[in-house]
Amino acid sequence: MTIRRLPPEVVNRIAAGEVVERPASAVKELVENAIDAGATRVEIEVDGGGLTRILVADDGAGMTPEELGLAVERHATSKLAVGEDGVLDLLRISTLGFRGEALPSIGSVARLTLSARARGAADAWSIKVEGGDVSRTHPAPFSASSGARVEVRDLFYATPARLKFMKSERSESLAIADEVRRQSMAHPAVGFSLDIDGRKVLRLAPEHIGPQGRLARLSAVLGRDFHDNAIEIDQERDGVRLSGYAGLPTYNRGNAAHQHLFVNGRPVRDRLLQGALRGAYADFLARDRHPAAALYLELDPTYVDVNVHPAKAEVRFRDPALVRGLIVGGLRHALAGAGHRASTTAAIDALDRFRPQGGAQPPQAPSYFSGARNAPGWSGWTGYSGGGLAPAFAQVLPGLSETSARHETDPALGFAEPAPVVDLESFPLGAARAQVHETYIVAQTRDGVVIVDQHAAHERLVYEQMKHQLDEGGVARQALLLPEVVELDPSDADRVAGKADELAKLGLVLEAFGPGAVLVREAPALLGDTDISGLVRDIADDLAENGAALALAERLQQVCSTMACHGSVRAGRRLTAAEMNALLRQMEATPHSGQCNHGRPTYVELKLADIERLFGRR
Repeated sequence: MTIRRLPPEVVNRIAAGEVVERPASAVKELVENAIDAGATRVEIEVDGGGLTRILVADDGAGMTPEELGLAVERHATSKLAVGEDGVLDLLRISTLGFRGEALPSIGSVARLTLSARARGAADAWSIKVEGGDVSRTHPAPFSASSGARVEVRDLFYATPARLKFMKSERSESLAIADEVRRQSMAHPAVGFSLDIDGRKVLRLAPEHIGPQGRLARLSAVLGRDFHDNAIEIDQERDGVRLSGYAGLPTYNRGNAAHQHLFVNGRPVRDRLLQGALRGAYADFLARDRHPAAALYLELDPTYVDVNVHPAKAEVRFRDPALVRGLIVGGLRHALAGAGHRASTTAAIDALDRFRPQGGAQPPQAPSYFSGARNAPGWSGWTGYSGGGLAPAFAQVLPGLSETSARHETDPALGFAEPAPVVDLESFPLGAARAQVHETYIVAQTRDGVVIVDQHAAHERLVYEQMKHQLDEGGVARQALLLPEVVELDPSDADRVAGKADELAKLGLVLEAFGPGAVLVREAPALLGDTDISGLVRDIADDLAENGAALALAERLQQVCSTMACHGSVRAGRRLTAAEMNALLRQMEATPHSGQCNHGRPTYVELKLADIERLFGRR
């Protein structure tokens, strides 16, 4: 076969296939160009899923006529700096773009019009590229004092085969909206607007630089619930800083779509983030639930490679273990600082269920005069004063008619007098007032009511105690009667053997056993009679994917969780007022007590104002 040079237009179209995979990719490249140009506002308009028309306008630095001509040439860029040795530095990249491929790639497969006015210039200029054919620059109308306006029409018209692989217009529009939201979260100081087929989809004003401005932008994009249930993260280690916000464990999702990582202002997709989040929340969430988080990494550009793929959606860290450890440690520190806090969405869901649906009629009160004095679900109200029936009313539900925790009766005096005790209502979880259905504790706070699931709450308390004991004394090990040989892929065996010291701290003692095998001598005593081969293979998979042995840690946590479940106060056990208050005080002093071991809330707090609205008092 004869080797031949490809024509420039074919080369450009091949390159375009790597840079512009779909309309959302084109929007990403154009928005990043606008941000690199110093824009404070970016306006995006999309028609036909981006295949018919894309318009991106900004108020950045703009371009001169000479720069317009260079901008549509391949590998022409203003974003690479010359190092001290006089060579362009590809290791210290501080901008979003740097390859100089976006505009020529788009122009080779679409009809591209680029108009701009340089800052301080009197005139604006424009240039067109259609299927790779470049026109001359010419004067053009431009309303702004500076900036650029890029219009892309008939995307992929020059490569009809690519059009066959596009999804529906709706799917492509949703992908564009997601991309703009990611860019807006990465750059809160920049205002964004997005119109799709003439509809206003997004309007985001510029926010102040700093944590509060960032949280305001995240709230506008991810929803008010994220704002109310997010905990701030700010940690630094060895020159790498991690900041951002993560959701409380009880504010979880069914998929990982609400997990975002930004590296030096660049939205990226990285498996390291998912593995780190899974490790940090392993104590709190079931495997099918996922936390919400927006995390921002800032580090020296020389410690991260952004030149992995033309689309620049992936990065490679020089020290991935450091980054993962920082994410896991930062998240765990922030979660511990949240104490017993639970998500506000639990209370909102409870209030929604309280509200009558579809005009349902309220239940009829039980007829006490016909002997129905123990009807379930009715309180021990004692306000009726007729005919000596009040004492019978007081016994409807045990516990509701008990003396207040703030008052005790003096038998000698025969009446109640204030006791010199602490006002329990001033505590975050309040004073226990009743136990309902021998499962739920009802407590009164200064401005509301707290309902506690006694079993779930105590299960978390016991679990945290067991974890503390494990950390203090280490994991007890049990020697295998016959050491077990586990055969693995040679690379997997090397990875597992390389983590032998870390695994020994978790109770699993093993060593290399020739190429492609490891020998297990001891296993954690907590696991009992377990499948050693399956455990080691799971660990090998975790090491290959996440760089950490999550499988063993998770199994130990599952055992501790099971033991905590069996050792906790069961539903159906009647508690005294002192026991209920002791449980509330212990919850307040224990981190993570706001959620059970599966991420569900252990208590729901209803504010008095919300309760009053239910009854039309507000």
